[in-house]
Amino acid sequence: MKIKPFRGIRPPKELVEHVSSRPYDVLNSDEARQEAAGNEMSLYHIIKPEINFAPGTDEHDPRVYPEAKQQYQRFKLKGWLVQDPGERYYVYAQTMNGRTQYGLVVGAWVDDYLEGRIKKHELTRRDKEEDRMKHVRVLNANMEPVFFAYPHRDDLDAIVANVCQGKPEYDFVAAPEGFRHTFWVIDDKATIEKITSIFAEIPAMYIADGHHRSAAAAGVGAELKAKGLKANGEWEYFLAVCFPDNQLNIIDYNRVVRDLNGLSEAQFLDALKADFEVEDKGTDIYKPNQLHNFSLYLGGHWYSLTAKTGRYDDADPIGVLDVTISSNLILDKILGIKDLRSDKRIDFVGGIRGLGELKRRVDSGEMKMALALYPVTMKQIIDIADSGNIMPPKTTWFEPKLRSGLVIHELE
Repeated sequence: MKIKPFRGIRPPKELVEHVSSRPYDVLNSDEARQEAAGNEMSLYHIIKPEINFAPGTDEHDPRVYPEAKQQYQRFKLKGWLVQDPGERYYVYAQTMNGRTQYGLVVGAWVDDYLEGRIKKHELTRRDKEEDRMKHVRVLNANMEPVFFAYPHRDDLDAIVANVCQGKPEYDFVAAPEGFRHTFWVIDDKATIEKITSIFAEIPAMYIADGHHRSAAAAGVGAELKAKGLKANGEWEYFLAVCFPDNQLNIIDYNRVVRDLNGLSEAQFLDALKADFEVEDKGTDIYKPNQLHNFSLYLGGHWYSLTAKTGRYDDADPIGVLDVTISSNLILDKILGIKDLRSDKRIDFVGGIRGLGELKRRVDSGEMKMALALYPVTMKQIIDIADSGNIMPPKTTWFEPKLRSGLVIHELE
């Protein structure tokens, strides 16, 4: 992999909690407007610039992109964002529930993405890519990082551990999620060169989160390359935080369904018994305990569903996924839900909300049943990406999310 250090643009340490924000795509415009209320330094003014207009303004309104540029310039003029004097790498640590993961912040090479060495496991939507491409074009910057995983290496772990013995540049707990974010600057030339040389030995990296941002950043890089810009410029790189694969936490991504496709609860449970061992677990919340075990909430009761032998193919990297098993044998076969992306009868709930959120949505009458899945493993994601396959929609949920605004990468 080809990476490079860069002159990051970032907030002074005393302002980082005011400037930094959650990623643009984890909350809607009204939520961003509420979080930014009374805080003119919030990065939401740049990454969700529709909040600077009247409520109800569409996030794709043509006015929002020039507004993002104007806000970015204002942040730099005010000294809320300041460029480092030289090229740096950075270490970014996230702590959730007492568990910490350590990532290296780098400039990732556009050609590694375009030529398939930065590997993806999800499909992207062209409209969402174009929205982010407009944002990168008008700002001439990657405002938010993408989240990569790489095969862990002891030598990189040792470098990161040594850096983290020093005093961090930033160290704070972010509202509203309550996760800790810690950030170190690497300005030692020998350490920078060593990191670059080690990454050159890594054959591939994997997009964990940020497929649309990766596609957009690479797309803009390809556009600039076609214009004949000077080689080895910043425009050939985009902002990424790279974590060793053995530190990442993937949590469940669950489903709630509005109806039983005309079946009674008893008929639905009987239909499940063709492909699953069904066990009534009573009224206490039941969480899936292994691959191919599912949790069903229906009619005030929790059920354990274990897929029977022969109902899936362990040799098929897609077919063996629990999201595939549940989609084929429950959602499609019994409930008639064919397209997870478009069917309005189904919704998805990130495991960060807990299984209590599934119970709440069913008990409220909004949904008829809920299905909780055992989370996929990092090995499954790598196997699928290496095979050139794409995961079914709504399969992975990584937590914690990267904080935006800790560092920004300009294309020149």
